[in-house]
Amino acid sequence: MLKHIVNLVKGEVTGRVESGFPERVLNLCAEYGVVFWDLKWSSPVEFTFTMTRRDWKRLRRLAARIDCDMTAVDWRGTPFFLGRLRKRYGLWVTLGICTLLVFLGSFFIWDFRIEGNERVSRQEILRALERHGVGFGTYGYSVDSSQLRNYILLEIPDLSYIAVNVRGCRAYVQVRERVLPPEIVSKRAPGNTVAAKDALVTAVQSWDGEKQVLPGTTVKEGQLLISGVVQDDVSGVRYLRGMGKVYGRTWYQLECRVPLTVRKKVYTGEKKTRRALLIGKNRWNLYFSSSILGDTCDKITTWDKWELPGGVALPVTAVTEELRFYEIEEQARSREEAQALAEAALDSRLSGYVEEGEVLRREVSVQEQDGTLVVTLSAECQEQIGRFVDTPG
Repeated sequence: MLKHIVNLVKGEVTGRVESGFPERVLNLCAEYGVVFWDLKWSSPVEFTFTMTRRDWKRLRRLAARIDCDMTAVDWRGTPFFLGRLRKRYGLWVTLGICTLLVFLGSFFIWDFRIEGNERVSRQEILRALERHGVGFGTYGYSVDSSQLRNYILLEIPDLSYIAVNVRGCRAYVQVRERVLPPEIVSKRAPGNTVAAKDALVTAVQSWDGEKQVLPGTTVKEGQLLISGVVQDDVSGVRYLRGMGKVYGRTWYQLECRVPLTVRKKVYTGEKKTRRALLIGKNRWNLYFSSSILGDTCDKITTWDKWELPGGVALPVTAVTEELRFYEIEEQARSREEAQALAEAALDSRLSGYVEEGEVLRREVSVQEQDGTLVVTLSAECQEQIGRFVDTPG
């Protein structure tokens, strides 16, 4: 296979030899080392064979002194292909212009690679870069990374480091996000711990302050649990933080309604594919239909950025949009499916209410009303109900 590819690069010629003594041609090949293959005899005085373009020319010169007729019946390979294009001046001019455009385009930025961002979105970083003169089509050698870093860090406080390195027509943006410092809590500012919700107190842990309730006490939302104002006979009145944790039993009753019919998409099987090109910042549609779509189709869009061999980015992106049409149909939902959906939603709501605690007991009741399944969740929980509030100065 490799030898065949090499021969195509050099150029292959299939020739026909006619002579009263055709073996003389074969003897010349053996004497001067002319390599050939695919020898086929058509008659006792005629045969065809294949050799490289250079050996064909050489053999024609050697066979000029013997009585034979050599004719090329087929030729293939790179030299012949380029020879056919030799007089197509428009093609060579176009190729030269494209090469020049690619060469000049390599000095501009056509692609961005951003690494290290998690909280800060890619779009936010690109918009900040564009506001400071680094965007799609910017001259690469005009980018001052150190000056750009100062502007971007002031504009995006969630970043602690940013570097923009331009290599060819691609800009590599490396960022490091700022580690948020912990909230500073003043140990001297006075405050109190109050009840965040109604509960039956089961345990009180006072870290700094005086307990105002005992286990077994029923409290209301906002009631004082640990006071930061302490008075004794020795020191008098002292103002403390009043911090601590208070655990209590709480009760919840949550309700969720799920319809027993649902509107679902039923795909008709009809599909359409639309293509477009993004050249720079301009979009060129390759279809003639309207870009306004109805409400009964899904659009799946894929972007394919063009690159030359070696990873050289081009300012061209192929956009493919696949449209899948559907119809809306009313379908019945089973009672079990509706109950499962409702219970999942209720459990999610309950976990949002009980941030630090556990569910001790839960009961679910189900009833159907006017085509709707009503699911009620009753839960008893054990959780931390204390909430610290600062004392107004």
